[in-house]
Amino acid sequence: MNHPTSSSEKAFLLPDLGEGLTEAEVVHWLVAEGDVVTLDQTVVEVETAKSVVEVPTPFAGTVAKLHAAEGETVDVGKPLITIAVEGAVASAVGGAAAAAAPAHPEGELYREEEKAGSGNVLIGYGTSHSEGSGRRRRPRSAAPSARPAHQSAQQSAQQSAQQSAPTSRREVVRVISPLVRRLASDHGIDLAAVVPTGFGGIITRKDVQAAIDSAASVPSVGGERRIPLNGFRKAVSAALSRSRSEIPEATVWVDVDATPLWELREAAKTPADPGPGILAYLARFTVAALKAHPVFNARLDTERDEIVELERINLGIAVQGDRGLVVPAVLGADAMTTAELDVAIKELTVRAREGRATAEEQSAGTFTLNNYGGFRVDGSAPIINHPQVAILGFGRIIDRPWALDGELRVRKIVQMSFAFDHRVCDGGTAAGFMRSVADAIENPVSAIARL
Repeated sequence: MNHPTSSSEKAFLLPDLGEGLTEAEVVHWLVAEGDVVTLDQTVVEVETAKSVVEVPTPFAGTVAKLHAAEGETVDVGKPLITIAVEGAVASAVGGAAAAAAPAHPEGELYREEEKAGSGNVLIGYGTSHSEGSGRRRRPRSAAPSARPAHQSAQQSAQQSAQQSAPTSRREVVRVISPLVRRLASDHGIDLAAVVPTGFGGIITRKDVQAAIDSAASVPSVGGERRIPLNGFRKAVSAALSRSRSEIPEATVWVDVDATPLWELREAAKTPADPGPGILAYLARFTVAALKAHPVFNARLDTERDEIVELERINLGIAVQGDRGLVVPAVLGADAMTTAELDVAIKELTVRAREGRATAEEQSAGTFTLNNYGGFRVDGSAPIINHPQVAILGFGRIIDRPWALDGELRVRKIVQMSFAFDHRVCDGGTAAGFMRSVADAIENPVSAIARL
């Protein structure tokens, strides 16, 4: 029996990813031309300047064309993928046939390696229940995947050799993130030769970077090595340059006796529960100081010459990851207890380092807290995260001689630095904010009782 069919090609344009960005780089295609896809199925992973994002398709049908190779940049609003949309009857028949087809072994291997995920599900797009696992891949011989135009012949030959290697050998190479695969490919690194240090034998970005650094130890021609800025570094460069060029900032420091806070945290520890970390207490004290000095939880409207104080405190936390420094925010930090802040900060830090912080978390910060003591440095003159108006930083807590009640003692001292936009207030207000935080650190029991 013949069924009537109708089809038309629909181009899916790269959507606005909700981060104020205008482009994204194609990291990894999850489908190939000729594949059958379902509504809301994840088809590609793209990298913005802030995170890795999984993009689902709004059309069901057959992939007619991929408009960019892996490694290429696509502007928002430009074609990303074209889907040949079939009629209802044909879709049902084709879907059943595709479902009955055996999955490609390489696809199964990929899903096993990638099941931990590598990026954000696109916010406000696609359905929450879509798992993106319904793709059906044709054999590689029928649809060879496109290689980036800049890929060298040596890399191509190496990849071909890896693709033809026995499956048993490839299963040993376990990689969570496609970014790690891309990094290795771009630098001609054989993943099979990389020593994994991740849990369960996973090859991490650090492992690949170590292999790259080892290979780069041989001097290059001319004694220099050029590293192009990727989308992330470009965005960081633009943001920091804008901050320096637009904000007349001032920076002040104060040394604080953190011994009472240290002792409080140690006393709160139990064998079963380590209790909140130092950073959670610092976050709580910072939030309290912002409530008392709301001018620092604000932005400056230069067009209307107005300081816009914000009711909600979304506390930005500076996080250093493999991709670089990011500042996602703990949303609604003003409503959290110390224990809640501890959980929220730890979870946010893990997701940010994996590139999984949401678009809202990446852009909603109203004030930034920076703990550069983790790098074993004592002080810093931090740069304000535009369009915020201030940033508070803490160095490492170290034992130092300290005068207390007329006697010289060894105390745990931390340096606190505060950079603020001099247009929103003067030094007296900044000093008042710093003393609010410093006094809480030096007398934490009393401060927590008042919170």
